[in-house]
Amino acid sequence: MFRKIFNPLAANPVLAGIVLMLVGNFMFALNDAMGKWLVGSFSVGQVLLMRSAGAVVVLGPMVARQDLNALIKVHRPSLHVLRVAMATADVTLFYAAVVHLPLADVMTFYMAGPIYVAAISHFFLGEKVGWRRWLAILIGFGGVLVALHPSSASLSWSSVFALAGSVSYSLTLVLNRTLRSTTDATLVSWQTIAAFVAGILLSIGHWTTPSLIDVAAMLLLGIVSCSAHLLITRALKLAPASLLAPLQYSLLLWAILFGFLFFGDAPGREILIGSAIIVFAGLFIFHRKAVVDQEVPIEAVPPDGH
Repeated sequence: MFRKIFNPLAANPVLAGIVLMLVGNFMFALNDAMGKWLVGSFSVGQVLLMRSAGAVVVLGPMVARQDLNALIKVHRPSLHVLRVAMATADVTLFYAAVVHLPLADVMTFYMAGPIYVAAISHFFLGEKVGWRRWLAILIGFGGVLVALHPSSASLSWSSVFALAGSVSYSLTLVLNRTLRSTTDATLVSWQTIAAFVAGILLSIGHWTTPSLIDVAAMLLLGIVSCSAHLLITRALKLAPASLLAPLQYSLLLWAILFGFLFFGDAPGREILIGSAIIVFAGLFIFHRKAVVDQEVPIEAVPPDGH
């Protein structure tokens, strides 16, 4: 039975990338709900620190099987530094945003990811973007402005954090694709180390002694988030970033569901209108990508740290 399921995935790397992206998105949504619950009682830095420690449970065996030189001597180190900075900013800004905003509100800003990716991929990856997609990108930016509702009465730092975090996340997606020759363990290890250091710095003067249950929850948060990162990192090596990016819309559905079930939150009018515009623009970008662009053969994917 399992052979019937996994054989098509092994034979079709793009299909495998799609499946891994969907599973990774679900785990990210679970991570987001857990993170929102934890930052209600602990500082962002403390959650980030403990989360990074929990990630070692997943990363440890992978790093142990990998040549240490592969972890230290990376190709194009400047891009790795930029990727680590963007990934750390992404998670830090996300947790800072959900302290006061509902999950669905924050995820609406992250839904603009496909729009940012389409624009950035034109410059970073050399992917062709026609005038129709550029128009959709502009419309998508309009949807972001609607969701942001930038007036003196409604604009908050939490909204700004969510917007900045979504841009950081999109840059991370593109850089993952650019650095696809690097093993997954190396990419996520440096990402985790950077988050650990950022957690230490941000938790100085903001430490609350957690209970054993709280410690277990924060460590579990690291396991879930690290697993999600690995799945999405692998997915982006198997399929184009502009193809996979629209699949993150599933995060909005999970955010609305988890936000309602666990926190009693419901998205407001501006968020619903803005998210509809963003999703429409992103789906159009995805459609034009499928219609216009010719599929480029995917390079061989390196072994996952073995």
